[in-house]
Amino acid sequence: MFNPEFLTSNNEAISGNSLIQYLQEQSPDVLQRVARSASGDIQDIIRHNVQGLLGMLPGEQFEVKIQTSRDNLAGLLASAMMTGYFLRQMEQRMELEASLLGSDTFDSDPGELNL
Repeated sequence: MFNPEFLTSNNEAISGNSLIQYLQEQSPDVLQRVARSASGDIQDIIRHNVQGLLGMLPGEQFEVKIQTSRDNLAGLLASAMMTGYFLRQMEQRMELEASLLGSDTFDSDPGELNL
């Protein structure tokens, strides 16, 4: 799921990125644990979202190659990350509501979202 190899790149474009620098300082165990913390449902939604953005043809019948710029790929990664954060927050909200209501079903309207 998580490939720590991308962190070993010594590219000028990422050398000034504070998030990459922070990730490089973390142990591989910490990164793997964080990556595994996403539920299977969240992973499926993100996978489906990225496949929808890229287009998905069956690999058995097509040789699919995707070519893009670094900026576009970075945008795709940022979008997938933000989707993951959003989905995790919604999953936590669902779990909290279930624990407060004492139920695992959500047949009723959750009501207005107050921020």
